[in-house]
Amino acid sequence: MRQVILDTETTGLEAERGHRVIEIGAVELVNRRLTRQRFHVYINPDREIDPGAQDVHGLTAEFLSDKPRFAEIADAFLEFIAGAELVIHNAPFDVTFLDYELSLLPDEGRRIRSVCQVTDSLALAREKHPGQRNNLDALCRRYGVDNSARELHGALLDAEILADIYVAMTGGQVALFSGSDGQDLLHDRFDEPLRHVPMSLPVIRADADELAAHDAMLAVLDKQSGGRTVWRLFAERREP
Repeated sequence: MRQVILDTETTGLEAERGHRVIEIGAVELVNRRLTRQRFHVYINPDREIDPGAQDVHGLTAEFLSDKPRFAEIADAFLEFIAGAELVIHNAPFDVTFLDYELSLLPDEGRRIRSVCQVTDSLALAREKHPGQRNNLDALCRRYGVDNSARELHGALLDAEILADIYVAMTGGQVALFSGSDGQDLLHDRFDEPLRHVPMSLPVIRADADELAAHDAMLAVLDKQSGGRTVWRLFAERREP
């Protein structure tokens, strides 16, 4: 299963008013694990950048003046996302801008949804957390994702952050006993009833140092989860 987590930065908020894409950042997940494959490019928009947009991402027309134009990177970009599930936070915004860029290219009939499936992680977050803030910063706090480097919006950094959020929000990493296709190997290998095999196993108890390290880890989990861990609750229920 190949997924591409993507973000863009633009010169403004409205593609229909001629605003353009100025940065694309994308990272690859295979079987819900980050790979080393990245796509990142700054783009010369051949137009001015709205002051409000510049305040968000910090990119200037001067900085972008020697960067490639979208036409020069279009083929490489489409090749990177082809056949993948494209995960974008507030996907309609980014897809509208990317489709607008493609529409400006001569003899280019492709649009984003014609080369890959698109999933809107903002819609998923709103479904999972109705009535709550679901921007990237709020989701980072909710899922314990480090966004300390996010002083300004940046397409590649935001894509990397979204990848961590998306994996956490949709169930975490794949199971330990999973095949390369994501199927549960336990069901494949143990369809027959299990047989009882008598055996004597040694009991190894934790020493004082190990118990102290365990308690310290539970304290960290308490702090990150915003509540008490299930291990502590289970232990309390077992106490007479």
